[in-house]
Amino acid sequence: MMRKAIALAARGVGKTAPNPAVGCVIVRDGAIVGTGWHRKAGTPHAEVHALAAAGPLAEGADVYVTLEPCAHYGKTPPCAEALVAARVGRVFVGQLDPNPLVAGKGMQILRDAGISVESGILEENCRRLNEPFLKWITTRRPFVVLKSALTLDGKTATASGDSQWVTSAPARREVHRLRGILDAIMVGVGTVQKDDPLLTCRIPGGKNPVRIVVDSGLNVPLHAALLDGKVARTIVATCNTDFAKQAEVARHGAEILVCREKDGQVDLDDLFAKLGALGLQSVLLEGGSRLAGSALRAGCIDKCLIFVAPKLVAGEGMGLFAGAGVGLMKDAIALEQVKVRKIGPDLLIEGYPVRK
Repeated sequence: MMRKAIALAARGVGKTAPNPAVGCVIVRDGAIVGTGWHRKAGTPHAEVHALAAAGPLAEGADVYVTLEPCAHYGKTPPCAEALVAARVGRVFVGQLDPNPLVAGKGMQILRDAGISVESGILEENCRRLNEPFLKWITTRRPFVVLKSALTLDGKTATASGDSQWVTSAPARREVHRLRGILDAIMVGVGTVQKDDPLLTCRIPGGKNPVRIVVDSGLNVPLHAALLDGKVARTIVATCNTDFAKQAEVARHGAEILVCREKDGQVDLDDLFAKLGALGLQSVLLEGGSRLAGSALRAGCIDKCLIFVAPKLVAGEGMGLFAGAGVGLMKDAIALEQVKVRKIGPDLLIEGYPVRK
């Protein structure tokens, strides 16, 4: 039943921020009598939808919910109190909510009402649903996902810089799905100068992410496609304090975010802190190699999604990370919790950098 609740919660991923995605299943006498999921911030939570579907059958029933029922008044009343009012019998929780406004309070409301509560049901699966929320609510920094595409011999582009296309159409559709569920997408100014990308979600009905350009010197071309703020919000992060240049870029449709300088470049640690303060819970880091290398060395990457295409450039070409790397293989950054799946002819390798 918790797996069913997780599947329901997945329907809301990318649509509920700043709230987490949550699913709920209500069971009585072995039969499902109500289901629900949180569909959009400001609307009823998963438990409320499930209770409405179950009606009087909720009394004495078992409730399976992926995240601890909320205990505070926000745009909606507390779900823990709604479960108490419905006189449910038992509640099975996937994961406790680290939000300081909840953090065990929802479970306590249920227990104080005499309702049996058990937590930690498929906890890791439930955590995966809300990785961005869980990091942001505890650190106020976004969850950073590095995405790249490589050939079998480790090239992101040929020596001439050509990179269209490393991967197949199915892999590119998966990238657009990611753009539609993560809050923001980030590239370096070099990518904008070379490719003039739009950085939007091309899936029908998908939302466009906030577009972030890391541009230490404010050298973004004023004719760049992504400066069109009517298509999607664009933020240019810089450490250039030339107010005239800032004003000029702003007039062309971008917001200017001034960050600390570190070694002549935007301090990525400061940038991600500022993005978190803006309420952005997740960032898809798409390019290029200098930005990816800087983010990896700064320890800013939380998750890697590497598409590997069955192709060989067979010569000089561009790699994923620019800049200094480790000198010894024993010092290489390892990935943990690695998963591999096939998308079209390509492989998608997913993993989390091990923090040393």
